[in-house]
Amino acid sequence: MTSPLSFAVLGPIRAWRGRSEIDLGTRQQRLILALLLVRTGGTVSVTELVDLLWESAPPPSAVNVVHRHVGVLRRRFEPDLPTRAAGSVLIRDGAEYRLRIDGESLDLRRFRRLVAEAADSSGEPAVELYREALALWRDRCAAGLQAGGLTHPEFVAVDGERSAAARAAADAALRAGYVHTVLPAIRLVAEYEPLDEALQARLLLALAADGRRAEALAAYADIEHRLADELGIQPGIDLRAARDSLLRHHFPVAGPGSPHAATPTLVRPAAPPARPQAAISCPASTRPGAPPGGVEAESWPPAELKISRPARAERPAQLPADHPYFTGRRAALAAAEELLAADPPASALVIDGMPGVGKTTFAAHLAHRLAARYPDGQLHADLRGFDSGDSVMTPAEALRGFLWSLGVAPSAIPAELHAQAGLYRSILAERRMLILLDNCRDWDQIRHLLPGTGGSLVIATSRRRITGVPGPVGAHPLHLDLPTVAEAHELLIRRLGDAAAADPAAVDEIITRCGRLPLALALVAARSVGRRGLSLPAVAAELAEADGRLTGFGDAHADLAAVFSWSYRALSPEAARLFRLLPLHPAGELSVEAVAALAGLSPRSARTLLAELGAQLLVEPGDGRWRMHDLLRAYAVELGEEHDDVAERDAAVERIRDLARRHR
Repeated sequence: MTSPLSFAVLGPIRAWRGRSEIDLGTRQQRLILALLLVRTGGTVSVTELVDLLWESAPPPSAVNVVHRHVGVLRRRFEPDLPTRAAGSVLIRDGAEYRLRIDGESLDLRRFRRLVAEAADSSGEPAVELYREALALWRDRCAAGLQAGGLTHPEFVAVDGERSAAARAAADAALRAGYVHTVLPAIRLVAEYEPLDEALQARLLLALAADGRRAEALAAYADIEHRLADELGIQPGIDLRAARDSLLRHHFPVAGPGSPHAATPTLVRPAAPPARPQAAISCPASTRPGAPPGGVEAESWPPAELKISRPARAERPAQLPADHPYFTGRRAALAAAEELLAADPPASALVIDGMPGVGKTTFAAHLAHRLAARYPDGQLHADLRGFDSGDSVMTPAEALRGFLWSLGVAPSAIPAELHAQAGLYRSILAERRMLILLDNCRDWDQIRHLLPGTGGSLVIATSRRRITGVPGPVGAHPLHLDLPTVAEAHELLIRRLGDAAAADPAAVDEIITRCGRLPLALALVAARSVGRRGLSLPAVAAELAEADGRLTGFGDAHADLAAVFSWSYRALSPEAARLFRLLPLHPAGELSVEAVAALAGLSPRSARTLLAELGAQLLVEPGDGRWRMHDLLRAYAVELGEEHDDVAERDAAVERIRDLARRHR
């Protein structure tokens, strides 16, 4: 009988067969295993693994190298596996891999189970569960694998779970009076996260509760100096509140088991001066980080930091209207429901798709469908991630708007982005809210807008593939593909009614000419309704006569071009040139070799530029080749004729002919 496998990712990557440790090979093989482990049984695509191993300019053989590394790992886990056998541990599923992880054979799974049980418990049992969970950590997640000082975002996100558990452990210990049980673990995590103000504040209170007030005050001075030196900021409200509690001897009392137990004098602070009515109001017993148990409600936060809620912002309801003609999208809706029903459930869905595929419409419909599950309201922001110049919304601008909607007066909103995000997460930790973020540019634009804890959900859309989304921790990418032919029929029938039902041949032609792109179908439908006497066969004939040009859409041509241009403008000059040249190749799908010849590039450079076009969802990879939607192809033709001289285009065509002659 084969010994069971077990794995560790909460520190350096390790694996065992029974009691025998397995040699996991090179750094790249360990990186692949690390990403599979943090997905805890979820799939990882080959593209993600290429991005993981080569942050820029992967070699032409990158995909083959990934497959070889996976093959080596598979044989390490199943040494008796016959050659070319699929295996039952490291499993390939199309262009994706997943690692079968049985039960709690992975330390990350055990950690999450213990934290969940602790959250559902109280008193000494909860503290002991947190202590056991934190004891599983040996270092940072996947320690020792980063290169150039960079760490994969998913590993960082798992580290964030450790910090969150340490904060929750401190709160539970302060409530129960068993600080000494988890103080060593809290201190260790705080050393790893010296700029986590919420965690550092809890460490100060835990030290004081354990009879180490002088040490806590010295620690505050060290944190204050570090924040000023490394970030150029002053301590935020959590740290200042903890400091004030120390100065007043106003902190929880250690339990009787602590060797340093002391009973400080609890002094009620004097009545503070009147302050403007500003932000949120929440009882000290429910505020995240509030240390009950031995502290009167008025002492946390200190009285001068207490804020009350204006009546105007009880329940924001900012969702845009659901589209009246929404239809179909059954697979995408089912995928979203599956992610929300997972354990743990998704806390953010990041929807991507090509220009015009209907991301905003789908996201708004999904948000309305889910709104009843989030009784504390909805927030919405168009981040304008693909607008030009200064019109792109910054995270700080979005946070100021959200905080104002949540009842925080402008004068009480912090100036620094870090402090704004901390206040925002503190408010959401007590609520179940739905946040819709449209037109996101990249991960940096949205990461500060995600709730840290609690039961809120973010739905975000982007016309490019967002990298850095920490899938296993709660933020999941959701790709929106073209609708099926049947769904495209439903869309036109829903918009055009009897006219569409009466002429199915014209409808079929329109769907084909539009490439099933929802924006194009909607523009055709609007044009048909807006021009009396223009029958569907006439519309279909105009599209056919245009022979793949956007001019077949009449006045709607400009609308399509404008939507496509937002993604085109985000390209580097080299990638934009390649985009304009691609339609010159007669084939619908191109190999990297053909693209390199077309553009006069090395295969490596061609692959890099194709990856950039793929990230903007202007081309799509498949089976080692790249393809472009017909309408994007038509748009690229127009751009090429406008921007590239005839000699350059002719030279590109000649290079393709030379390649074809060499392959005869």
